[in-house]
Amino acid sequence: MWIPTEHEKYGVVIASFRGTVPYGLSLEIGDTVQILEKCDGWYRGFALKNPNIKGIFPSSYVHLKNACVKNKGQFEMVIPTEDSVITEMTSTLRDWGTLWKQLYVRNEGDLFHRLWHIMNEVLDLRRQVLVGHLTHDRMKDVKRHITARLDWGNEQLGLDLVPRKEYAMVDPEDISITELYRLMEHRHRKKDAPAQASSHHLFVQLKSLMCSNLGEELEVVFSLFDSRENRPISERFFLRLNRNGLPKAPDKPERHCSLFVDLGSSELRRDIYITVHIIRIGRMGAGEKKNACSVQYRRPFGCAVLSIADLLTGETKDDLILKVYMCNTESEWHQIHENIIKKLNARYNLTGSNAGLAVSLQLLHGDLEQIRREYPSVFSHGVSITRKLGFSNIIMPGEMRNDLYITVERGEFEKGGKSVARNVEVTMFVVESGGQTLKDFISFGSGEPPASEYHSFVLYHNNSPRWAELLKLPIPVDKFRGAHVRFEFRHCSTKEKGEKKLFGFSFIPLMQEDGRTLPDGTHELIVHKCEENTNLQDPTRYLKLPFSKGLLLGTSNPAAKTTKESFWITSFLCSTKLTQNGDMLDLLKWRTHPDKIPGCLSKLKEIDGSEIVKFLQDTLDTLFGILDENSQKYGSKVFDSLVHIINLLQDSKFHHFKPVMDTYIESHFAGALAYRDLIKVLKWYVDRITEAERQEHIQEVLKAQEYIFKYIVQSRRLFSLATGGQHEEEFRCCIRELLLSVRFFLSQESKGAGPLSQSQAVFLSSFPAVYSELLKLFDIREVANLVQDTLGSLPTLLHVDETLQAVKLQCIGQTVESQLYTNPDSRCILLPVVLHHLHMHLRQQKDLVACARILSNVFCLSKRNSSEKSVLEEIDVIVASLLDILLRTILEITSRPQASGSATRLHFQDVTGEFVACLLSLLRQMTDRHYQQLLDSFSTKEELRDFLLQIFTVFRILIRPEMFPKDWTVMRLVANNVIITTVLYLSDALRKNFLNENFDYKIWDSYFYLAVIFINQLCLQLEMFTPSKKKKVLEKYGDMRVTMGCEIFSMWQNLGEHKLHFIPALIGPFLEVTLIPQPDLRNVMIPIFHDMMDWEQRRSGNFKQVEAKLIDKLDSLMSEGKGDETYRELFNSILLKKIERETWRESGVSLIATVTRLMERLLDYRDCMKVGEVDGKKIGCTVSLLNFYKTELNKEEMYIRYIHKLYDLHLKAQNFTEAAYTLLLYDELLEWSDRPLREFLSYPMQTEWQRKEHLHLAIIQNFDRGKCWESGIVLCRKIAEQYESYYDYRNLSKMRMMEASLYDKIMDQQRLEPEFFRVGFYGKKFPFFLRNKEFVCRGHDYERLEAFQQRMLTEFPHAIAMQHANQPDETIFQAEAQYLQIYAVTPIPESQEVLQREGVPDNIKSFYKVNHIWKFRYDRPFHKGPKDKENEFKSLWVERTSLFLVQSLPGISRWFEVDKREVVEMTPLENAIEVLENKNQQLKTLISQCQTRQMQNINPLTMCLNGVIDAAVNGGVSRYQEAFFVKEYVLSHPEDGEKIARLRELMLEQAQILEFGLAVHEKFVPQDMRPLHKKLVDQFFMMKSSLGIQEFSAYIQASPVHFPNGSPRVCRNSAPASMSPDGSRVIPRRSPLSYPAVNRYSSSSLSSQASAEVSNITGQSESSDEVFNMQPSPSTSSLSSTHSASPNVTSSAPSSARASPLLSDKHKHSRENACLSPRERPCSAIYPTPVEPSQRLLFNHIGDGALPRSDPNLSAPEKAVNPTPSSWSLDSGKEARSLAESGRLLSPPVPPRPALTASPARHTAPVSPSPAGRSPLKGPGQSFTPSPVEYHSSGLLSNSPVLSGSCSSGISSLSRCSASEISGFENPVNEPSAPGSGSGYGAPEEPVRKDSKTPPPYSVYERTVRRPVPLPHSLSIPVTSEPPALPPKPLAARPSALENGTRRTEPGPRPRPLPRKVSQL
Repeated sequence: MWIPTEHEKYGVVIASFRGTVPYGLSLEIGDTVQILEKCDGWYRGFALKNPNIKGIFPSSYVHLKNACVKNKGQFEMVIPTEDSVITEMTSTLRDWGTLWKQLYVRNEGDLFHRLWHIMNEVLDLRRQVLVGHLTHDRMKDVKRHITARLDWGNEQLGLDLVPRKEYAMVDPEDISITELYRLMEHRHRKKDAPAQASSHHLFVQLKSLMCSNLGEELEVVFSLFDSRENRPISERFFLRLNRNGLPKAPDKPERHCSLFVDLGSSELRRDIYITVHIIRIGRMGAGEKKNACSVQYRRPFGCAVLSIADLLTGETKDDLILKVYMCNTESEWHQIHENIIKKLNARYNLTGSNAGLAVSLQLLHGDLEQIRREYPSVFSHGVSITRKLGFSNIIMPGEMRNDLYITVERGEFEKGGKSVARNVEVTMFVVESGGQTLKDFISFGSGEPPASEYHSFVLYHNNSPRWAELLKLPIPVDKFRGAHVRFEFRHCSTKEKGEKKLFGFSFIPLMQEDGRTLPDGTHELIVHKCEENTNLQDPTRYLKLPFSKGLLLGTSNPAAKTTKESFWITSFLCSTKLTQNGDMLDLLKWRTHPDKIPGCLSKLKEIDGSEIVKFLQDTLDTLFGILDENSQKYGSKVFDSLVHIINLLQDSKFHHFKPVMDTYIESHFAGALAYRDLIKVLKWYVDRITEAERQEHIQEVLKAQEYIFKYIVQSRRLFSLATGGQHEEEFRCCIRELLLSVRFFLSQESKGAGPLSQSQAVFLSSFPAVYSELLKLFDIREVANLVQDTLGSLPTLLHVDETLQAVKLQCIGQTVESQLYTNPDSRCILLPVVLHHLHMHLRQQKDLVACARILSNVFCLSKRNSSEKSVLEEIDVIVASLLDILLRTILEITSRPQASGSATRLHFQDVTGEFVACLLSLLRQMTDRHYQQLLDSFSTKEELRDFLLQIFTVFRILIRPEMFPKDWTVMRLVANNVIITTVLYLSDALRKNFLNENFDYKIWDSYFYLAVIFINQLCLQLEMFTPSKKKKVLEKYGDMRVTMGCEIFSMWQNLGEHKLHFIPALIGPFLEVTLIPQPDLRNVMIPIFHDMMDWEQRRSGNFKQVEAKLIDKLDSLMSEGKGDETYRELFNSILLKKIERETWRESGVSLIATVTRLMERLLDYRDCMKVGEVDGKKIGCTVSLLNFYKTELNKEEMYIRYIHKLYDLHLKAQNFTEAAYTLLLYDELLEWSDRPLREFLSYPMQTEWQRKEHLHLAIIQNFDRGKCWESGIVLCRKIAEQYESYYDYRNLSKMRMMEASLYDKIMDQQRLEPEFFRVGFYGKKFPFFLRNKEFVCRGHDYERLEAFQQRMLTEFPHAIAMQHANQPDETIFQAEAQYLQIYAVTPIPESQEVLQREGVPDNIKSFYKVNHIWKFRYDRPFHKGPKDKENEFKSLWVERTSLFLVQSLPGISRWFEVDKREVVEMTPLENAIEVLENKNQQLKTLISQCQTRQMQNINPLTMCLNGVIDAAVNGGVSRYQEAFFVKEYVLSHPEDGEKIARLRELMLEQAQILEFGLAVHEKFVPQDMRPLHKKLVDQFFMMKSSLGIQEFSAYIQASPVHFPNGSPRVCRNSAPASMSPDGSRVIPRRSPLSYPAVNRYSSSSLSSQASAEVSNITGQSESSDEVFNMQPSPSTSSLSSTHSASPNVTSSAPSSARASPLLSDKHKHSRENACLSPRERPCSAIYPTPVEPSQRLLFNHIGDGALPRSDPNLSAPEKAVNPTPSSWSLDSGKEARSLAESGRLLSPPVPPRPALTASPARHTAPVSPSPAGRSPLKGPGQSFTPSPVEYHSSGLLSNSPVLSGSCSSGISSLSRCSASEISGFENPVNEPSAPGSGSGYGAPEEPVRKDSKTPPPYSVYERTVRRPVPLPHSLSIPVTSEPPALPPKPLAARPSALENGTRRTEPGPRPRPLPRKVSQL
């Protein structure tokens, strides 16, 4: 039985549980669980990470932890009772774990590893805390470390700042908001700006001395030197080096590293230097022989200097090499460091051994304890401490020092009978009174232990040596008295013995007879001469002698006159026990000399402060002893002395001695009667304030009042204890009188900063410290009344001194912070006076920082006592007094412009934040009663209105993101909670007072605006939070967005008819709210749109405004990333449901559908734009959205914006042609007018003419870059017309030159023909604009089917490629997946005129083959009926599918949707006819190319002839005879008679072509291929016999054209009309049958074509292209290896038995796989070699009657025909398409010159002499130059691998001549010229201008006067009297059907939206 648990409520999973049992709960190790019930070793509960799933789990898998339960029962909440730091660590580490993995994914390796180390460290510290064995101090330290690391990690990861109090997280509900703000600010400041350390330390470590020839031990002395004052500021760090220059004691690191401690900030400056003096220990001369002298001396070696400024960067200076210098003369050794600092180069140079000192230096900041914690490595191995000279900047009371510093300065000695100067060495001893030498009291420096004696270094032959060596004598106080220092002087001989001979001594006592120690300063000592063997062990013998010359001055002592030798030392005492001051000693011994008391008290102010604080207690005892002795006589002087000592402790240097005085007052002070005198003297001074002229001393008294009152109070307490409380009333009366005097002097007003106001300021600054003293003797209310009266007496006028105002506020602030204000009884007395002064300052906007701080403290205290009744009354007072002024202050501060300085900005933010926290605190503490009283307090509605507007404005300011730092989420949530609570209170007042007849639009608008920006705050978007953070927020505050949304809905419903005021203004804001992904909020807010539609419908009969606003805002909001698919569905469903019963339901549904479709496209657009690279999906989505805005929404501005977005995408993807067409859309909206246009997007303000001109030039540039020059020419003409109409000939000339350059590029530069692919997107996972649609895509250059398919799969990585070409079924359409169906299609050009015209170069034709294409097709072969195994062509049908696009390619996109499709089935006979037509066309092309020498070699023709002839011999076309010429077929298909005849003609024609081809082949075949040619000729006769052809006479008719060299003449019969599609059955299809496109040419033989079905299905080809692949060609492109020619099933022909056409069963399954093969490309081997420009042939149109066809007088080279082959078209235009569409950009390569009539623009536009703003020379960017033609034909094609002779490459853009490229179109032989097309620009009328640099205008560019080689009639061009007509001018109307009715009528021209005028865009 399951029993609810009582104590087992919370636990941690210690082993993972899979939950495989029924109702089992899956748990992972580390999960925390809440337990609800238990039963027999099992628990039932849930994991806290997912509380919605409950289940059971074993109790043994859970470790129970203590927890407390809140709200017991169904909704109980369990809170673990562990340490809050542990709880925070646990939750933080969980959050970090998730983010840590994301760092790895984002490749942020550095932070990843650092965070990993921190996490491990925190886990280790957590383990220490959990064990619970730490001491209290250690626990505190560990928690400090933990919180520091947690804060660091949160900051690095961008998480929230955590408010803490003593390392524990703070609940914002438990403290006031002002206190919360302070905690946050404190942590923020700590994070941003670390506090400047007041003390600094220099770490020095000596590594070695690098020197070439040492050989002697060294002493190295470091010290810090102040070059400004020329004195050392630190003790010395002394260490010894061995002979190798390394530390002598490497095992003792404290000997070779030191820490120079207690450097003040003032000492971190550039003129502080580290000096290093090096002394060698050895012989007198560095170069002396080793046996010259055995005695060693200390001798100067070198010096190094480094400025401490080099260390201020904070970087560690490891292995720093200091150069070591030596002075030029030893006598300057004492100042060598000064010379180096001053750079007096003449006085020093580098040491001879070129020495360098290797040191490591580091500057550390903070107190010494902090350094020990932060740099444990410095102290772990030991380090010596080097102090500053003297006391540090701050003297601590417990510091014990007794150090005497002696500097051995210099000496003056006589020669002593020597011929040269002495080598003097000084030896120093410290000797006690008994004559014993004190051991180990001479310290050379911090690195070495003290010694008993000191030996100076020796200067060679110098009687005036200067040493300047500093020594420290740490002598104990008890040994100081009677001790003296003795200096012995010896001459050091340099002879062999090296003796040191004593010749004199000096001494000096350490303490004088009167008890004073040796005074600081320089002392000149007498050098007493002595013999070498004099015994100085008995000091009594010399202590009676004079020791200092200063003492002998003015005396008649003969010793002073006899001695000429002197010795100078400098002494400096640093002692906390001894004094050198006689006045101090006299004061302390006042009882022995009572007569000196007045003098001693007067001199006290002159004594150094350090001397006074050393004897502070003794001095105070002395003063109060004197006061007790004679208060009448000395009372005033003692008072002044006491004031001096008290104020001395205010100095920062002695600030730490205040506790010493406090201790004295509490424990040692005994002046029970002193209070009377102190009060009397103090009152006397206060009464004199207003009269005294000089108030400096009075101000000193007032400054000391805190301690004076302490002495008064303590004295009174002692008196009361002694007397039992006598004279109590008298004492109270004295205090009242004293404060009355104070009030009087405070109430005095003085304008400006006079002495009186300064005295008032001094009193106020120290007055609050008196409160605590008064509370010791008076009742708290009494004290409060005294203070209130005192503060109330302050002048309130604000014209007084500003300094006094600041001090006054400071006094009030200290009052609020004092113990007196904390008590509720006194607070109610003091609060009114505090608020009064605050109100006065806030009203004048002065001292805002101080006011904010005072207010913060007021609210902190109110919160702590919030349960008390008095607090409610206090809030009443504060609301009445400060709420209004507080709101105005915040508005005033935030409306000021912020200064640029960072300090000012920080100050501004601090003030604002403090006031905001105060306002929030006040509002949070207000109850219903307070709000009601507040609202009732407004007497008029105007006042209430102003208040509401004011508070709504302030709330909007508080919501601003910049109000608090980014990571202050805690503070933001608290603020939002207060705001929403207040708004709920105030909204009721809004409803009651401002509705119906009192409606006020402004206040309601302010309310709604506040509510909207409240909901949209970033800090309230819980979806962005981590799960744990989201859970915490929801538990504490709930989802405040939903609450505010409900309030908006409620208020909206109350508006009634006033809703119309907010339509459409609030549509955008409300829409933004509904886009937030919160279901409840959306359900609440979306119905408001229905309400808006309803009210708008009532007002205007429609809701166009609502629709327009919705659409405008949707685009901007969704592009910002708002909204999702769920929102689209919810919006649709909610509104449709709402409008079901409305009368305007139909129009409502239309609006909702429109908006929903817009959302679909916007969501697709946003998703596509997330991808980094530009792909087809991005472009397609933009096109879809652009079209939607134009066609469905008619939103012109949005339409233009997306035009430019699409344009940018195209440019980025280098789709220049598409970019040009895109920009053309905008261009079409503009006209050539002077209408001004506003600035828009990147366009400046300009006229419409200028913008259109700018667009034209940009479009032309992009057409040029995209090699779509024909389209660029059209625009060149248009803009040229404009220039011409305005006589802007300069730009007209440039434009014509540009147009000419485009013509040159057409003829000279190569263009690649793109492939086209049909793509089907099936499945519901595709975006809406692609879903279940099919498109035709224009491939990139060189892109084949495999590459295209791979690209599509890359763009859609989740898509599945369909492996068949059949139409998908419904399951695929509805599948929750993505399916791609891709295969190649063949473009069907619309215009056949250019393609069918003879003599038009391929460069021109190639453009029309693949541009402006609306129609594409692909074929699928199939067998209908029983299949004949002997001849499968009897039943081989072809299903031909034609696809019609919505727009032609190329266009604004690389792909367009298929608009409709047509399916036609071709019979086997029709298929055979098409195959033969294509093969004949291919043969003609190759023969023509061979004749005109366009082929590099003859191999392609050879292979083609071999393929056709060999196949025909072995079966070939005979298969067609067997299939279609038999009697059975003719009888069963009587309707096919004409087609059979056509097939027969084609077979005969093929034989004629082959015969002529063999003749040409014979002429050009190389010698090594002659045997193959002979074989072909033999096989050709066999082929003719197999076809039953003996001769051609029966079919040959007379013709004027003859073969050369007696070749047989062949007449081309007038070809019958091509097969009409009407003869085939049209099969309607739902969707295209997927099969690869028919190839536009065929290069295989007839036999191989006959077996093409097999090759098509199996993916294998026997085409001649593949035969060409086997030809070893050195110039074959590498791309050819990847290109497999796609077989063409329509060019199949019967095969021989050797190439069987039978389809084996094993190949049947691969029939559909072949659909994905790319179509073949033309052969690159057949391209003509361009001739040199100088040799270009100029020729007329072929067929020009002016030139004869043959001339026997012409040589063979002169008989070359035009280099462009003839083009046969065997399909007479059955796929033609009407071109009569408005505005379509079509341009032939050489359009005729239009008649010289005015253009429409010239008719309509007035021509002004100087059209301002219109001339291209005056508009922006009109100047341009035509693109130069940079094409060199010589040798280019022959060397290019792309253009080489390998036809297998299949990728060259110059493949022009294949029959299938022409798509099988042909005109009848005798077809007349198109009416009106003759232009008269023929050769007879246009002479060749040889000297001209440019060709004649609008003539065919290449002409020739040479005559072509005669051709057989079937290959010739019919002779006409006039040249064929040129194509008409672009955009001109063209006939919809060709002559003879051979073209099938297509649907009419596609309607194009007429260009609209753009309003101002």
